[in-house]
Amino acid sequence: MRSMLFVPADSERKLVRAVAAGADALILDLEDSVTAGRKATARAMAAEVLRQPEERVARWVRVNDLGSGQLLQDLAAVVPVRPSGIVLPKITGPGDITTVSGHLDRLEAANGLPALSLPLVVLVTETPAALLRIPALLELDCPRLRALSWGAEDLSAALGAGDPRRPDGTWRSVYEHARTQCLLGAHALSLEAIDTVYVDYRDLSGLERDCVASRQDGFTGRLAIHPDQVPIINRAYTPDEAECAQAQRIVDAFAASADAGTVAIDGKMYDLPHLKAARRVLGQRQEQQQRNRGVQA
Repeated sequence: MRSMLFVPADSERKLVRAVAAGADALILDLEDSVTAGRKATARAMAAEVLRQPEERVARWVRVNDLGSGQLLQDLAAVVPVRPSGIVLPKITGPGDITTVSGHLDRLEAANGLPALSLPLVVLVTETPAALLRIPALLELDCPRLRALSWGAEDLSAALGAGDPRRPDGTWRSVYEHARTQCLLGAHALSLEAIDTVYVDYRDLSGLERDCVASRQDGFTGRLAIHPDQVPIINRAYTPDEAECAQAQRIVDAFAASADAGTVAIDGKMYDLPHLKAARRVLGQRQEQQQRNRGVQA
């Protein structure tokens, strides 16, 4: 998933606009963008959205965290109408993932859904305990896990700290550490690595620069908070024609040199890690072509 766009589940106007934004996935939010007095309304509206046929965009739901007392009500409202998946915030460690996965096991069975049909995207840096326990995720057996993502604002609040960013927009050291841990954890588990939100939604040029750097670091997609961010995110996390052409040349060169560990192209040597990277680029292009065919159909 290149782009996952947050939309408050209790705002009909924003829901309508979000569907047309072109994101790979919407996140119907029951958590931070919904006030306590609107939680029940948001659940009902999210369930109604999920009942409507929509093939252009995946529809995930961000539930409230385990400590909120709201989680089971959220799941009971949306699981029967089968969202694309669940976004789990503010975990304190792997045990929270196991607990929520168990709730989903039981709700899937009770509602006649296939086992493990609801995957999880988990935000793994929003509490200090969760950040310290990211390495323990490697011991977790949870087939539901689809992607890891991270957030800075909740961690900053938990620390009693100020702005996670320096005046030039770069991350302060604690949050750069959190970002790196999320990225490494995701790839160690062979999951998607989804970068956090770019909060200045009016700064589209800054978003573009940040997304390009993010993809170079190894993130596979990004969370969005405004529809205008979606086209930029999609473009940044999609291999362009030049990348795909070079990747194809690398794959072809290795195919033409049976059992070779290195090949030469235009005076530059490429080895097996380059081949792996080239195959990943071509796989991303194939996924995008399949996605485009699905939208056009």
